[in-house]
Order: sequence, then C-alpha cells, then structure tokens
Amino acid sequence: MNYPQPEFRPVSYSRVTLTELMIPSYANFGGKIHGGILLSLMDKVAYAAASKHAGNYCVTVSVDGVNFLQPVEVGELVSLLASVNYVGRTSLLVGIKVIAEDVRSGSVKHTNTSYFTMVAKDESGQPTQVPGLNLETLEDTRRFLEAIKRREFKERYRAEFDNAVSSLAVPHQLHLLERERCQIVY
Repeated sequence: MNYPQPEFRPVSYSRVTLTELMIPSYANFGGKIHGGILLSLMDKVAYAAASKHAGNYCVTVSVDGVNFLQPVEVGELVSLLASVNYVGRTSLLVGIKVIAEDVRSGSVKHTNTSYFTMVAKDESGQPTQVPGLNLETLEDTRRFLEAIKRREFKERYRAEFDNAVSSLAVPHQLHLLERERCQIVY
C-alpha cells in the first residue's frame, strides 16, 4: 500500500546510528576485522537512513570512496553514523562515518567515511520520488552543497575517462607500461 509522503523531511528525521561489537568470526587472516563485514554494515545503515527518509524501500546504486583509514580490532565497538546528505528526485546520498571504540581504554578512532547513493523503489520496483530535505543546520547545508560538488566532479570525471578510453590506441600507448609490473606475452 502506498502511503502519502510529506513534501519535505528534516535531516534529523532519518539520522541513524548502528553499533555492533566486532567478534572473532569477523576477523580476516591478519586478525583485523574483514573489510567486507564493514561494507555490509555500511550498506545496512545506508539502507536504514535512506528508507526512513524516503518512506519506501531503497536499493544501493553506487558507493563512493570507501577508504579504510585504520584497522578495526576484534572486541571493539563499531558505530556507523549515517545521515541523508542530499536528495534528488528518486535518489538519496547517504553519508556514513564509521568509528571504532576500544571499550577497555576508551580510545575512539575514525576508521571510514563513505557515501552511498540509494534509489527509492515503489511496490512494483520502479524508482519513486522522495521527499525533499529540510536543512536544519549550517553543517547540513555544507553537506548538501558538498554533495552537489561531488556529483559535478563525478560527472566530469566519467566524461573525461570515457573520452580517454574511447581514444585509446594500444600500439601508441605501450610506453605507459615501461614502469609498470607487467609483461606482454602475446
């Protein structure tokens, strides 16, 4: 059933925090928390924030720049703070900050920041319009403007990259391989 949606919702309405204890089964071979575990948690919290704002289920369309700044240890509490930073007609950009806390020492470290683009879907699986965003603080406004710039840079990069790839002539570009760790074996 489709419920009527408000025209706008405040950023605070859909701000979500997910906290989870990092257990031994989450560890990789090096004893640190596996990056895939963190990516899964980020996807969950992005979904929660986007769906709450949209009033509909949302799907992940893209993930921008997941940088693992510091390792996460077994036994740490990881908190993922998510908020809707930008909305388009059917899409939402969710900013996520990941922090890890050592409960014994009380030390807290910032381990990740990422941006998930989500699209709201209606009951038939089609993209559906989302409410606009009420910017409640100067920080909300800065994040919205930053998202606009991020989108502009992404579009410009995509166009430049597509142009560079389409004009790539392998025989004339072989000099680019001279300092790389590869060998041509054909």
